[in-house]
Amino acid sequence: MILIGDSLVAHENMFRIYHQEQIAETKANSTIIFKYNSAILKYASQNDLSYAVVVSNIKESIYANALNAKYIICAKNIVKDIQKVAENYMFDSKILAIIESNSEIEEIASYEIDGVIYKNILE
Repeated sequence: MILIGDSLVAHENMFRIYHQEQIAETKANSTIIFKYNSAILKYASQNDLSYAVVVSNIKESIYANALNAKYIICAKNIVKDIQKVAENYMFDSKILAIIESNSEIEEIASYEIDGVIYKNILE
């Protein structure tokens, strides 16, 4: 299980962006995170960037995977549905559920989700 943002487990550098122009400000070899935006998604894919996309539905997750997102991030209320689609279509992207504390890890693991990301990483 992937644990991003947990104090006990080291993780890659991640930077939240809101606009495409902010990509230039990120450190090399880091993963950018952004809310689903087709223009940023296309740019990141075309430039072979490492990125994670916060999605709000299955359609967005399908596009994110098709455009090579490293991680697809979603709320707990839709994560089971997105993980099911990801397994059925053999997504290369990993599905991450947004959590607030480590007390939620066991619940997410019981759903067989690829991993979790702490909400504070997304802020």
